Amino acid sequence: MTTTRTTPSPAASPEDLPTGRRGPRVTVVVASRDRREELLASLRRHEGPVVLVDNASSDGSAEAVRRELPHVDVVELPANRGAAARTLGVERARTPYVAFADDDSWWAPGMLGKVADLFDASPRLAVVAARMLNGVDERRDGICDVMARSALGTDEDLPGPSVLGFVACASAVRRDAFLAAGGFDDVVVFPGEEARLAYDLAAAGHGLAYVEDLVVHHHPSPARDAPAERAVRIARAALLTDVMRRPWPVVARTVLRTARRHPAALRRALPSLRAALRARRPNPPEVEAGLRLLAEAG
Repeated sequence: MTTTRTTPSPAASPEDLPTGRRGPRVTVVVASRDRREELLASLRRHEGPVVLVDNASSDGSAEAVRRELPHVDVVELPANRGAAARTLGVERARTPYVAFADDDSWWAPGMLGKVADLFDASPRLAVVAARMLNGVDERRDGICDVMARSALGTDEDLPGPSVLGFVACASAVRRDAFLAAGGFDDVVVFPGEEARLAYDLAAAGHGLAYVEDLVVHHHPSPARDAPAERAVRIARAALLTDVMRRPWPVVARTVLRTARRHPAALRRALPSLRAALRARRPNPPEVEAGLRLLAEAG
């Protein structure tokens, strides 16, 4: 049986929280592994309650945060859980909404209050995806353009264009809806963990929206996978996600495409294939229709 080491989170001062008179509404959940210096710098920028889930770092990250930032609630895992670590952080949060950040990203000042207001105003809303600005020159991430022109349009009860995918470190979720949908799982691990969750939230009738006015800063850590390695990992994630949720003809096309473009991803997916098959629950027709519409729009 595995265990975790945790430290309690003391109450943050009211002036630091994205609050109304009801108290804090948003917790920031951060998952990290072996990026101590970036982590210490970014954690200082977060407003409101913060939960750090440390994925078995070997560089003393958890100890350093406990020492230097005692207001952060630290959950120290004995093994690397990848994106599923965020799910543990959401379970630990005690606010109705959760904003995700990586150890190299943070929400711009005042954004968490806006996030909470959007969720308060739209009961169906389960995910808001923010505009992501990369690096010191704050380059707009290309995924923002994709989401802003979503072929799914904008529903009257949502604050922006509907999406069926998002970037975790630049998004916030309604806690109860996230947990009811299973959160991020141990099959995909990381990266590419968002797609299956997006499908399941949409299948449950929730809304996912891109909101241009929300801003997240992302200064990519130099301690990252090489582009070729990251492409393989994303291809693996896409294949396993399709096995879990897409129709078999789509899965077959994904297998062929992966074998042609990223054969290493196919090999790496095999050990997790049984778990993906156990978790298989094909998308309902309305979600598949949305995915086809997005694919046709390019």
